[in-house]
Parts: sequence; C-alpha cells; structure tokens
Amino acid sequence: MPTFIFYRNRSKIDRVQGADIQGLEAKIKQHVGSDVGAADDGEDYGQGLMDLSTFVTKNMCECLNESDDHTLEHALTSGAGFLASDVDEQLIINLAFNQAVKIHSLKLKAPPKNGPKRIKLFINQPVTLDFDSATGTAAVQEVEVTPKDLENGNLINLRFVKFQNVQTLTFFIVDNQSGDEKTVIEHLQVIGAPIMTTKMDDFKRIAGKKGESH
Repeated sequence: MPTFIFYRNRSKIDRVQGADIQGLEAKIKQHVGSDVGAADDGEDYGQGLMDLSTFVTKNMCECLNESDDHTLEHALTSGAGFLASDVDEQLIINLAFNQAVKIHSLKLKAPPKNGPKRIKLFINQPVTLDFDSATGTAAVQEVEVTPKDLENGNLINLRFVKFQNVQTLTFFIVDNQSGDEKTVIEHLQVIGAPIMTTKMDDFKRIAGKKGESH
C-alpha cells in the first residue's frame, strides 16, 4: 500500500496512505501549495517558476565577511534592511534549501554603485567554501551583473540544465560595480521550482493497471 509522508524542516507533519488520488492532491495543496503562495512575490515567471524564498532554511544559511549590523538575513526578506560586506568587497553566501530545487534565474536588488558585479556560483558543496577555495575552484557558472540589473531587479538567467537538483547554492561575490570596499545587497531572490518526487500522472497510470489490487 503506497504511503506518502510530508516533512517540513526534517519533521514529519502529515501522511497519506493508500491510492487516494484526491486525498493526496489535497494534502499537496495544503502543505506545498500554501508555501508556494507565501513565496510568490506577485510576479508571474511562467513555466511553473516561483520565488523560492519559502524553501530556504534560514538557520542553515551562512555568509562570510558580512557586517555585524547588516547580515544575510536582511537580504533574504524584501524591505528588511540590507546585507553589507565587512573588511572588503567580497562575500560568500551559502543558501540551504529544505528540499531539492531547480534554479532558473536570480534577482538582485542593490545600489548600482555598491551592488555585486562578478559572481561565481557553486551547488551542493559539502561545506561552505572559504575565499581561497572559492577563488581556485571551477564554478558551475559565472555571471556578470550590470548596474541596470541591480537597479531594476532584472532576472539574471542561469544555465537551467546545470541547476536541476540543488540542495545548496553558494555565491562568491568577487567584486562590486565600482571597486568600493563595501558590497551591498538589498534583496536576493532565487527563482525556480521545487522538485516533486511524486508525479501525479505516473501515480494514476500505475494505480490503474488491470488485474492489480489497490
């Protein structure tokens, strides 16, 4: 008998047992759909894409060289302040997701002068990279952000095929737009979709085979 268990932050919160399609769909909408709505920033990205902020486990995220007064948490919520670097312009940001996600693009809101310019992206690192490791390690992708991207909050598209099963996403902010010693990020968003381990169409087809008991 199939059993589906729902987890949040590694704690079991619900379960569905048996081939009850409607019951399973209702539970998915209850526990996943409600979170998706909370993560929606009001923009329609199409293709099932959304702001993944709800799937970020904030207490497992880390930022190296952040200012004591302007930490990463400020940049993960719109209007909550800003993240600023401390001793120089470089930052390493490690985001942890509470389930595997696919990442399509990024959005960065920052001052055109002090916002990030060159960013190296890494996925699924076993530990947070230090600055020497981030400098010497090949990135999954390197992007260069323009002042217009920062000012308007434009989508920064990634090579979607490279970001299909992501548990952690690491940003190495190499420098900022002006070469100033302080880098500022007002809002950091990751756009993509959670990976659903259960496909409803496959479930219906398997459950509907002739001669099988349910």
